[in-house]
Amino acid sequence: MAPNYQDGNLPLDIVSRDSAFPAYFVKEDATIAHFNPNDRRRPAKRVDPINENIRYPEVIVIGPNGDNLGKMSSRAANELAVSYGLDLFCVAPGANPPVCKILNYGKYRFEKQKSDRAQKKNSRSATLKEVQLHISIGAHDLATKAKHAIAFLADGDKVHIRVVLKGREMAHQEIGEELMKRFIALLEQGGPVIIEKAPSWEGKCYSCIVTSKSKK
Repeated sequence: MAPNYQDGNLPLDIVSRDSAFPAYFVKEDATIAHFNPNDRRRPAKRVDPINENIRYPEVIVIGPNGDNLGKMSSRAANELAVSYGLDLFCVAPGANPPVCKILNYGKYRFEKQKSDRAQKKNSRSATLKEVQLHISIGAHDLATKAKHAIAFLADGDKVHIRVVLKGREMAHQEIGEELMKRFIALLEQGGPVIIEKAPSWEGKCYSCIVTSKSKK
């Protein structure tokens, strides 16, 4: 027989009622919850202030449409969330009394994680990537290197383009300069670029640094 837990001693592993996030513990009514013996997954380590994990004497409840439903006990707030078929999530645990919102917690977590990933991508430091070319490079290899460079730019990185000449090739620097123009033109097919460091000769290397114009 599965062990029962009184409401005052509920395990902390109860998660969303959303079908996309099945609960480790199945709620039978407003008072009793029991362990599901058929669920062999390990309990989640992180405990979110959600549903039965909210045990404040009194909370302010915001409805699914953003309307203020007033103050009530956390038990009454949970029962109200169940009546909507949604979850109760504490959005401001530090408030007095704490503020809870009735929402679809699975959808909320998905949107928050998506937003966090986008924010992390936009705030990370740009890395300087290097692409090296030789005047004997074929059209296919040149297009492949341009494709890689476009991907770097799309990730917010800068690209250091180096055209390297060897030995007697230095007598034909105009070929290296023309190759640089062709490569930058290929990059611009993926979107406008900014020449951050103008092309210049450094010994046997003709180089420049470009970045994406759309980089935020």
